[in-house]
Amino acid sequence: MQETLSLIHPLFITPVRRFGRGFVFLLRLLGRIRLSIRQIRATLVQVHSIGTRSLVLIMVSGFFVGMVLALQGYRELAQFGATDAVGAILGLSLFRELGPVLTALLFAGRAGTSITAEIGLMKATDQLMAMDLMAIDPLTRVVMPRFAAGVLSLPMLTAIFNMMGLIGGSFYAVNIMGIDSGIFWGNMQAHVDLFGDYMVGVYKSAMFGLLVSLTAVYTGYYAVPTGSGVGRATTQTVVVSAVLVLVFDFILTSLIT
Repeated sequence: MQETLSLIHPLFITPVRRFGRGFVFLLRLLGRIRLSIRQIRATLVQVHSIGTRSLVLIMVSGFFVGMVLALQGYRELAQFGATDAVGAILGLSLFRELGPVLTALLFAGRAGTSITAEIGLMKATDQLMAMDLMAIDPLTRVVMPRFAAGVLSLPMLTAIFNMMGLIGGSFYAVNIMGIDSGIFWGNMQAHVDLFGDYMVGVYKSAMFGLLVSLTAVYTGYYAVPTGSGVGRATTQTVVVSAVLVLVFDFILTSLIT
């Protein structure tokens, strides 16, 4: 019995300890927000590094996701003679769920791992320790700009993903399936509400940006300073980010709708 309890005990204690450590780490980051020219410039540099360089992946993925949604929606709605509703289904699916979730997962795999690897390698090569010796706070100089850039980048990338999804879906529905473009866009405008549907995706993308960015900088900052340790940290970033995004997607959907 004691052996069983000794095995179960870490399963509960370890996640709680890590959650508390991550929450304290978030508070430490928020306490280092400075509206200074240096920090704003560093944040914009990171927005370009982790946001702009993710554009191709986000745009291509969004275009083909939109085409797939239009294809599947047309096939299912054709059974009921309601193919004109493809535009409404496409808009609702992208804005409320698929846009924020898929963008966050792609962002975690592309930018989150890059952030973790950069910070982890800086720790493994003693660059963070050298900053401490020079009285430079690594959280302010290194971690905070990357965290803020991730939080700012994900909602903008989500909007681009949604736009490309609409372009891909309308291309397939109008040019291949022959749906009238006026009906396609008219049904979308009639059924998609700005605050009830579009803003739900904005709220979700903002929360996902915070979760993915926090996970990336946290795992990089506390990575074991070895090559294998940094590798495990990058893998952990993708896994933990994916789980958190899906869990909080359910929680936010339950609270908002």
